[in-house]
Amino acid sequence: MNDIIQFFANTFSDFGLTDAIDIIIVTFVVYYLLKLILETRAQQIIKGILVLVAATFISDVMDLHTLNWMCKGALTLGAVAVLIVLQPELRRALEFMGRGRIVRGIGAGDKENSKRVVNAITNAVEKFSNEKTGALIVFERQTILEDYAETGTILDAAITEQLLGNLFYEGAPLHDGAIIISGMEIYAAGCMLPLSKNQTISKDLGTRHRAGIGITENSDAVVLIVSEETGIISMAEDGKLERFLDTRTVEKRLLDIYLGGSKIRKGITRFSSARSAFDKAADESAKKSEMIYGKSGPSRHRREDRDDDK
Repeated sequence: MNDIIQFFANTFSDFGLTDAIDIIIVTFVVYYLLKLILETRAQQIIKGILVLVAATFISDVMDLHTLNWMCKGALTLGAVAVLIVLQPELRRALEFMGRGRIVRGIGAGDKENSKRVVNAITNAVEKFSNEKTGALIVFERQTILEDYAETGTILDAAITEQLLGNLFYEGAPLHDGAIIISGMEIYAAGCMLPLSKNQTISKDLGTRHRAGIGITENSDAVVLIVSEETGIISMAEDGKLERFLDTRTVEKRLLDIYLGGSKIRKGITRFSSARSAFDKAADESAKKSEMIYGKSGPSRHRREDRDDDK
C-alpha cells in the first residue's frame, strides 16, 4: 500500500498548470476523434485494429511467435491501409478544423433578401411535398462545392418559387439531379452528388436520400430532400438525416442558416466572386480581340470550335 502511495506521490509531485492544459487538450482531441468516427464505417475498422492489437499483445505474452509475427506484419500494413480506407473521414476532419469563423455569414443588411429567398424555397418545397415531386436542394456553406457544380449546368440565377418548380418538374431535363444554392442564387442544377456508404441507412431510402447524406459527409453543406414516393420532407446535415419535417420547421431552419451569422457566407462565396471577376475579364479580353481582329478574328474562331465540339 505504501508503494502505491509513493508511486502516485512521485507521479504528481511535478504536476503543474501546463500538464493540466496538456491533458485537457488531448482529452478534447480524443473526444472529437471518437465523435467523428461514431456511426461510420470507421467505427468497424477501429474495432478491427483494436482486436489486432490485443492479439499481438496476447501472442507476445504467451510466446506464440508465429502468430505474433503475423499480427505485427498486419499492423504495419494496416497503418497504410487505414489512411486509404478512411480518406473521406480524414478529409472531413481536416475540413472541419480548417473552417473556423473567418468567413462571415449573411448580415442584417441582407435580412429582407434572406426572408424572400427562404419564403420562395419553403413555398416550393411545400408544393413538391403535396404533389410528391422529388427534389434535392443543396445549400453551399463554407466548403466550396465547385467540383459537384461542374457535373451539372451552371445557372447563376435568382431563387424564385417558379424557377425551382421548373427545375424539378418531372419533364424537365435537369429534374433528376441536385441544385446547388450559393448565397442568394441557384448556382448550378442537374448536379451529381456522391452517395453515402453508411451501411446503417434505412433500406427504404433511395438514391436521392443517399446522395443528400453523402454530400453532407464530404462537406458542411445542408441538404433539403423531398421524397418522390411519399412526399416526406427531410433535411441532411453532418451525415445525419432528419425526416418528417413540416414547412414551418423547414422555414425556421433555413432562416437560422441564412441569418445565423456563422452558417452561410454573405452573398455568393469569395470563390464565386473571383470566378465572376475572371469571367468578366475574359469577356473584356474577347471584346478587345474582336476590335483588333474583327469578327473573323481568333476569339470568334475559338467559340466556333467549341460549338462544333458540342
